[in-house]
Amino acid sequence: MRDSNREPINFMSFRRVASVISILAVVLSIVVLGMRGLNLGLDFTGGTSVEFAYEQAPDLENVRQILEDKGYEDFVVQNFGAETEVLVRLREDLNDDLARELTADLRDAGQQLEMVRAEFVGSQVGDELKEQSGLGMLLALFVVLVYVGMRFQFKFGIASVVPLAHDVIIVLGLFSLFQWNFDLSVLAALLAVIGYSLNDTIVVADRIRENFRKLRTGSTQDVINQSVTETLSRTLNTSGTTLVVLLSLFFLGGEAIHNFSVALIIGVVVGTYSSIYVSANLVVSLGVTREDMLVPAKENAKDQPEEEEKPEWLDRM
Repeated sequence: MRDSNREPINFMSFRRVASVISILAVVLSIVVLGMRGLNLGLDFTGGTSVEFAYEQAPDLENVRQILEDKGYEDFVVQNFGAETEVLVRLREDLNDDLARELTADLRDAGQQLEMVRAEFVGSQVGDELKEQSGLGMLLALFVVLVYVGMRFQFKFGIASVVPLAHDVIIVLGLFSLFQWNFDLSVLAALLAVIGYSLNDTIVVADRIRENFRKLRTGSTQDVINQSVTETLSRTLNTSGTTLVVLLSLFFLGGEAIHNFSVALIIGVVVGTYSSIYVSANLVVSLGVTREDMLVPAKENAKDQPEEEEKPEWLDRM
């Protein structure tokens, strides 16, 4: 959406303040991650999984409350296939007593159920997941750098990858600070944040390149202010509608996707900020100029071979 008749907003007048805020947020996030680490979920740490078959579909919140009242900690309760099948995961080693006690505790609360299976997932699987997820995010950032560098210019590639790393680090820092559970659903949310933030950054970068070629006067900051202003309505509309959906998931989605929605809400807010005050800010800092965006001039027409005259019959076709 283009706001061509709108007076440009001087976003870049706050770029130094924004730089300080972004650097502090990233540094503090890294410090918190180093000191507190992440509260890794059972997907990464391993533990015991016990599957139950209920006669009638149970209320999962009720099942969670029962386990909490019985003294269980660090557990996950979710449907597994049908609504009458429930999977309970615990951060404890599997043994016969644990499976029997868990079944007895649920039955004592008036639940009609049968234990289907119980198995233990070792920490080695969790270590492999941590390693592969980290490599996956690094690979995604590298591919983005190569793509944007080829699509626009290498400086734009740097100005696109740094905001993505900025967004991911801040989300991880908040999860570490508040010790929210970090599981595979949150990892999926982080990858979605990368995609969302990249999309917004590409739109702004494309408008900056277009205006560099169209506007023959004005500094780099003037061109960026014009470009960000023209894409502002699109950015706010996209972010607003996305947040409406995410807030619905946060309040109505239940425990299973609670942290997933939290990570995406934070990521959308931070990603909207970074597409302006990190990406566009870096374009200025890296010294992108109008000459970097100009299309190479074609050779003089007199140096080109003359075209053969077309036969009259060909013109009539």
